[in-house]
Amino acid sequence: MKIREVRTDDAKEIAEIYNHYVRTSTVTFDTVIATEEMTRNRIEAIASRYPYYVCEDEGRVVGYAYAHEWKGRGAYHNTLEASAYVLDGMTGRGIGRKLMECLIDDCRKRGFHALIACITTGNEASERMVKSFGFYEASHFREVGYKFGQFLDDSDYELLL
Repeated sequence: MKIREVRTDDAKEIAEIYNHYVRTSTVTFDTVIATEEMTRNRIEAIASRYPYYVCEDEGRVVGYAYAHEWKGRGAYHNTLEASAYVLDGMTGRGIGRKLMECLIDDCRKRGFHALIACITTGNEASERMVKSFGFYEASHFREVGYKFGQFLDDSDYELLL
């Protein structure tokens, strides 16, 4: 497996990875299936300004992680939100961890000050992973999402770089 910077031609595989979570889980609060074109546009917008990586296994994208603007206000320009997704069936192999290591390192090198990871309450694997990097729970929001017929909490975890 190798970690590399994202390319726009990764859009199809990234959309497939993400759409699994949209369809089947509360890991993302997104309810709209991402098209390849939407994903390509998102890659172009994010990767032109912020770190965005994929993990490849035998030429196939099996995970990705990126950081993007946390809030749209100027005072937040040194704070990014981090996200990572791994192909269904490939979780538990350290792919997310390797991607986050690379992402955090790149954010530090670029001089960003803080990373935020927004995690749906109960997503224990993601909570364990971010805590292992030193993220701490900075906020908890009750019933802010609604998906699959249930209200969901989420928490923001923060890492000062």
